[in-house]
Order: sequence, then structure tokens, then C-alpha cells
Amino acid sequence: MIKVLVALFLLAHAGIHASFVSPRPAATAGGPAWPFDLGRSWLLSPLGAGSELTRPLGLALLAVTLAGFAVAALSALGIGPASLWVPSVIVGGVASIALLGLFFHPWLALGVAIDIVLIWAVTIADWQPA
Repeated sequence: MIKVLVALFLLAHAGIHASFVSPRPAATAGGPAWPFDLGRSWLLSPLGAGSELTRPLGLALLAVTLAGFAVAALSALGIGPASLWVPSVIVGGVASIALLGLFFHPWLALGVAIDIVLIWAVTIADWQPA
């Protein structure tokens, strides 16, 4: 059961990143700004990078994030090789941190924290789903 919960958590965490490509909801008066925007990077846009660069970069990081966590979920379930567990969590986590960092919004801090804990758990704590 733990393996299933871990796989579902990884897929849910990865799935939230897909909000970067989902349709933006209609703005409401006094409502919060949509935090998932690949058109502008707080780091790259001031350096002259427009959406023609930031969007493809963000999409590439999104694809790596989704793939890394999907492989980790399959590995956790025993469907993929167990040897892919650690590398796939690291790849998914690092790509997620890069994506959330480049297109940072304060709401995304929890995602970064989740990635840091996942990377720590598989590298330092040597954790694997039971």
C-alpha cells in the first residue's frame, strides 16, 4: 500500500506542474494572480529573454519533470527497474526545482520544498518505498 501511495504522491506532484500549460482561469476582481506563467521569468526576462525563449525552456523542464516523476512512480510500484528509483527522483526533483525557480511565484515554494525533501530522502536518507 505504501508503494501505491508514494507513486500517487509523485504523480500528483508532477501533475500540478502541468498547470503551466493549462488554460489560465479568468481573472477576478481582487483575485490572486495565476502563479503558473511560462511567458515571463523573474530571472531571465530582465536579461532580455522573451516568451520565445522562456516558454520552450519551461516546456522542456516540464517534460523532464513529468518524465522523471513518472519513471520514479513506476519504479516505486515495481513496474520499472528498482535501479531507476533514485536517479528518476533526482532528475524529476532537479527539473522541478529549476522550473519552479525560473518561473517563481510565492505559491510555488511548497513545490520546491517537496522536491528538496524528495531529493534528500533518496540521497542522504537512502529511503525507498517499502
